[in-house]
Amino acid sequence: MTDAGLRHGRASLGLSFGVQGVAFALLVTRIPAIQDQYGISDGLLPVFLAAVPILAGAGSVATEKVVARVRPSVVLRWAQPLVLLALLGVGAGREMWHVAVALGVFGLAVGALDASMNMLGVSLQRAHGRSIMTGFHAAYSLGGIAGASLAWAGARWELSLLASYLPVVAVLLPAALIGSRWYTEGKGAEGKRPDGTEAGAGSGSESAGGALSFKLLLPLCLIMTFAYIGDSTVSNWSAKYLQDVLGSSEQLATVPYNLYMVTTLLGRAVGDLGVRRFGAVAVVRGGSLLAAGGFAVVAVAPGAWVGMLGFTMLGFGLCVIVPQTFAAAGRMFPGNSDAAVARLNIFNYVGFLVGSPLVGALGDAWSYRGAMLVPMVLVLATLVYARAFGPETARYGGGHERPRTADVG
Repeated sequence: MTDAGLRHGRASLGLSFGVQGVAFALLVTRIPAIQDQYGISDGLLPVFLAAVPILAGAGSVATEKVVARVRPSVVLRWAQPLVLLALLGVGAGREMWHVAVALGVFGLAVGALDASMNMLGVSLQRAHGRSIMTGFHAAYSLGGIAGASLAWAGARWELSLLASYLPVVAVLLPAALIGSRWYTEGKGAEGKRPDGTEAGAGSGSESAGGALSFKLLLPLCLIMTFAYIGDSTVSNWSAKYLQDVLGSSEQLATVPYNLYMVTTLLGRAVGDLGVRRFGAVAVVRGGSLLAAGGFAVVAVAPGAWVGMLGFTMLGFGLCVIVPQTFAAAGRMFPGNSDAAVARLNIFNYVGFLVGSPLVGALGDAWSYRGAMLVPMVLVLATLVYARAFGPETARYGGGHERPRTADVG
């Protein structure tokens, strides 16, 4: 594989992460408008919201089976347009069953999209021989900021969902299809897929990298779950917490999530440099401590401004954990990394499903300040499993072990 091919593959995959960030933000930030358009009751809304990550988990499971026969790039090439068209369907429908079908397709396609994107990212990182995974997730954060800004503009100008989504899809859909021409997969330790094609990041079968063991993967699954419990706590409860607990204004209550998104982007933009310099274990430990400190600050904050400092710390701390967890799975199972990434990706949705109801139930039964201590403890638990990010799991290409200074995740 040429250096130019790797550069083009890296750029096209970065575009894919960015497009997905835009699409997901446009969906979740317009939930009130979706509820109004379809007349979804408050009691029924959680069912719709829970169905998306559940179906996404199913899509990730299916992707593990599919990539045993076809390249992850093929899955990604068709899953991304399907996500965008499903988003458009959410905006275009009028009946309840319209949005149910559109959200169902969105969930299944997102699961396939997330899994295949991260498979390609792990594959390209192996080919580069240095940490680049966090940079892809930085592109996702940038897309999320852009999507949230577009959603704000649509709400501000009172545009319909269709009017908000159609121009974005009209631009992003052809861009994603054109960019998919340059998807690249680094050659993994296992050599060839069952169909004779070169495998990018490992197939779902036993291989030179060893059979996939869920027992070995479990620490990374727990870390992924803990990280997304923390992330969903910020996205779902930061505004309510600032307004109801810390006494901020309604306008100021919208600031913490924006700060969180910006600091997530900034942290991911420099995260790979930190991994190259200090190693993945040190970066994940540092991020976990910073995120736990952020939850602690939020829990004891006397006012809104201190609370926003805590949410800022959370963005810088949590941002490195997820991409490095995917990268660690690729190192742990170099010949089976596609399957490892697909299974690990399921726990993204588990954390999302658990986090928001957990904090809400604890807040109602106990206190919201106390509820913030639970994700703090879970994030701290990452320290127990930090060795899973270490160089002893790293094999590149033909199985040659790299020294610690070169083990960059």
